[in-house]
Amino acid sequence: MSQDRDRSLLFLPPSTQDHVQGVVSATVVLVMYGDYEGSESADVYRLIKVIRRQLSVSLGENYLCFIFRHFPQIQIHSHALRAAEAAQVAAAQGQFWQMHDILFTHQQELGNGYLVEYADNLGLDISQFLQDISKQVHVDRINQDIESGLLSGVTAAPALFINGIRYLGRWKIEQLMAAIVTASY
Repeated sequence: MSQDRDRSLLFLPPSTQDHVQGVVSATVVLVMYGDYEGSESADVYRLIKVIRRQLSVSLGENYLCFIFRHFPQIQIHSHALRAAEAAQVAAAQGQFWQMHDILFTHQQELGNGYLVEYADNLGLDISQFLQDISKQVHVDRINQDIESGLLSGVTAAPALFINGIRYLGRWKIEQLMAAIVTASY
């Protein structure tokens, strides 16, 4: 295998340790490396939500598994890491996907005060939330996602892998849907 080919494969296989929507044993597994402050990450996530809904109706709930991994680009997004931490703290309290959606919806408002407000709106334990954020309890987990992305050749977010192979097509619903469906054959 060439060096380029190696860099287009997902280094760390999907597992139950990931943030998963669906089942890891699905026909197609879509892994996204994303940045909560990146508008392109938010756009791609919105596409994926639509695609997941459409495919679950037409091909069943177990057809597509979606996995999100953190890839905050801290060199250009000053709030990305803290937003990822907020998502991880919410995950520890059983509300990752709820916080994940809020962060992408409000990506222009990711300052500390907003993060606390989102946590409060979700009914999270605010004392625990603040303690975990201040002690950076979940930074290692975020760094593991970043490292797995780098080992897979990811240099910027968003980055997608469909059944372990890097998707380099256009970020349009038709092309992404076609790539997902094609991957099942």
